[in-house]
Amino acid sequence: MSKKTLVFKVNPDSPEDDLISQAASIIRRGGLVAFPTETVYGLGADALNPTAVSALFEAKMRPRDNPPIVHVGSIEDVYKLAENVPDKAFRLMEFLWPGPLTIILKRSRLVPDVTAAGLDTIAVRMPRHSVALALIRKSGSPIAAPSANLAGRPSPTTAQHVLEDLEGRIDAILDAGPTHIGVESTVLDMTVDPPQILRPGGVPYEVLKSFLWEVTLHPVATSDMELHLNHTRSPGIKHKHYAPKAEMFLVEGSLKAVVRKINELAEDYRRIGRKVGVLATDETSSSYKADVVKSLGSRSNLAEIAKNLFRLLRDFDSEGVDVILAESIPTDGLGLAVMNRLRKASGYKILRVNE
Repeated sequence: MSKKTLVFKVNPDSPEDDLISQAASIIRRGGLVAFPTETVYGLGADALNPTAVSALFEAKMRPRDNPPIVHVGSIEDVYKLAENVPDKAFRLMEFLWPGPLTIILKRSRLVPDVTAAGLDTIAVRMPRHSVALALIRKSGSPIAAPSANLAGRPSPTTAQHVLEDLEGRIDAILDAGPTHIGVESTVLDMTVDPPQILRPGGVPYEVLKSFLWEVTLHPVATSDMELHLNHTRSPGIKHKHYAPKAEMFLVEGSLKAVVRKINELAEDYRRIGRKVGVLATDETSSSYKADVVKSLGSRSNLAEIAKNLFRLLRDFDSEGVDVILAESIPTDGLGLAVMNRLRKASGYKILRVNE
């Protein structure tokens, strides 16, 4: 399948109406448009058009049992897509939308089976990005939009990343520059009591706990090993995700021990002729001897680390490293989402070290 992928450069704060109109008309006629959200770039299709959503799965080579998130332009839209919206969910939407929070609810009959991956639930969110909101509202329909990458690859945080994976497979990209948060939304299941975080993301656990008092973390959100699930209520849980082309190892433990272990491993790999990349932080990057060393940012600035994560994984690919050795980072705030992505990107190849 090869088509001409149009790229529309749009103003991130006040998107040009004629460009949004062109993109919306592609959505309305069943096409696929990649667009920025505050988290990562999404690949959009009319959520109520089963043929368009099927084309979306095909373009991404995404497994059919991995439901996309449905993006809405207003809280009112949720009441059409969901059968039952608990008061707790409404309050969260009022306080935290638009924003990087996806809520899982029982779906209404309006939602096609393919959009819900055959489940009786739907994952919905309202993105905090002028371009995304303009596109959804102009399209006149909710937009199903998983990340705009080939399944299993690191999520795209720039339009260039989208082109690397999907050029010729989709109709258009709205290019509004890099995204702000860099890791996907938090997915919160509100069909269970207490509500449960299925995927940590842009809204930290601590924030949800302060709103809901009681909120649990699904084992897969914090797992350091692959969990075998028969079915999943959320995107980003069941299948291989975020993986660079190089083999990747995550080293967890005290920082001093982590640095020492990564240097040992780097030396071993380089001795057998492998090109080694180290995913470091500002505090440690000068301590490493490797072919390519990249810093995620300061360990005291988890927002910066989250923003840089997927871009750096793709940068290692473009520099042709054979092995990536990554440091663990603190799991408070956005750190939980970053560690979740690092563990998955490594295929759970985790080495634990102590002093």
